Amino acid sequence: MALDLVLRNARILDADVLLDIGIADGRIQAIGADLAGDGDALDLDGCMVSPGLIETHIHLDKSRILERCSAAPDRGTDHMARVAAVKSGFTVEDIHSRAKATLEGCIAHGTTHIRTHVEVDPNVGLRGFEALQQLADEYRWAVDMEICVFAQEGWTGLPEADANVVEALRRGASVVGGAPGYDVDHAWQINRIFELAREFDVDVDIHLDVGPTTGDMDIHLVCDLTQQYGWGGRVTVGHGTKYSCLPPDRLRDLGARLSDVGVAVTVLPATDLFIMGRHQDHSVMRGVADAHALMQCGVNCTLASNNILNPFTPFGDGSLTRMANLYANVVQRGTAAELAECFAMITQRAARLIRRDDYGIAVGKPADIAVWDTRDPAEAVATVARPLFAFKAGRRTFTATRPVLHKPG
Repeated sequence: MALDLVLRNARILDADVLLDIGIADGRIQAIGADLAGDGDALDLDGCMVSPGLIETHIHLDKSRILERCSAAPDRGTDHMARVAAVKSGFTVEDIHSRAKATLEGCIAHGTTHIRTHVEVDPNVGLRGFEALQQLADEYRWAVDMEICVFAQEGWTGLPEADANVVEALRRGASVVGGAPGYDVDHAWQINRIFELAREFDVDVDIHLDVGPTTGDMDIHLVCDLTQQYGWGGRVTVGHGTKYSCLPPDRLRDLGARLSDVGVAVTVLPATDLFIMGRHQDHSVMRGVADAHALMQCGVNCTLASNNILNPFTPFGDGSLTRMANLYANVVQRGTAAELAECFAMITQRAARLIRRDDYGIAVGKPADIAVWDTRDPAEAVATVARPLFAFKAGRRTFTATRPVLHKPG
C-alpha cells in the first residue's frame, strides 16, 4: 500500500491492542497491525491518538487586549464598557496580529477546527471580520476556521450594525450570532438572527441567558424559532449561566425541550466563572451550567475557551483540556466516565455541533490527529495534558517535548 506516513503503535480508543495508522493524500487510509508502507514511519510507543480538538466558541478578534483595557478592579462589572471603549482603535493589522498569537496557541494545544465569533458593531465595522478572513486563509494548513458574525453592543434600531452583519454574511461568514442580553429588545434581535439564518442558509450561535437568576430567560424563544424555522441541529447557545440556577426538575424540562428541537449548548467555564457572582460578597455562585445534566436529557453540549486575555477573561492559553479540567472541577464531575465525556465535548460532540461529519479516527477520515502522552481521554482531562504533536491532513503542525528532569549526580 502506498502510504505517505505510518503512525506505529498508536493507542486508539476502543481498541484492545496498539495499532498502526496509515496516512496518504491527507486521509487515514488504513488502521491495523504492522502496516507496510513506502513513506515515513513514526513510532508513537503507545501514545493515545484522538481527532484534532475543536474550539466551538472563541473571540479571536478581541483577545490579548489587557495592555489597553485591564480587567475591572475590585470585582467590578464593567467588562463590556471597558472593551467597547477601545474597539474603535482596532485596526485590521492590530486584530490580525493579536488573533494570530491566540490562534497559534490554540494550534499548539492540538486544535484543528475553530469557530470564532467576530464583532461588527459600528465602532469597529468589518475590520475584525476582514482580519479573521485573512487569518483563516493563512492558517488553512493547520486549522479549519469558521466565522460567526454578530453585533455585541446592541442591534435593535441600529441600521449600521444590521448592515454590517448582512455584509459579512454576503462575504462568506458561515454562522450568524448575537448577544440579545445587551440589546434593548431581546426578542427583536433573536427574530432577526433567525431571519438572516434562513436568508443566507447559515447556522446560528447566540450568546444567551447570562445572569445570576432564572428570570427572563430567552432560551424559550430560541427553541420556538428553531422549531418554527426547521433549524434543529443548526442552533447553538453559549454561556447559559442562568441554567446553573435551575432546580433539577426545571433543568430536566429545559433539557428535554432543547433535545426535542435540536438546540445545542456551549458552556464557557473560564468566562462564566470569572464574571458571575459579583453581586455577592460571600458564598459566591459559580454560574457554570452543568452540561452533563443536559446531556443526560439528550442535549448536545460542548466546552470552549470564549475570551482570552481581555477584561471578560484575563487568562487563557488556548488549551481546551484546561477548559475541560476547569469545568469538571466546577461542576464536580470526576469519574472516569464523566471526564471522558468532557473530552468528548471538545472532540466528537464539538464535531457534531459544527456539523462536521468528516471527522474521527477511522479509515477514510481526514488525518487531523492529536497525539497524547496519556492512556485515555479521562487522563488527558484529569492531568490537563498537552498533546505532543498534531497533524492536519497528515502534515505535522507542531511539536512539543516531554519535560526532562536534570537530577543531581
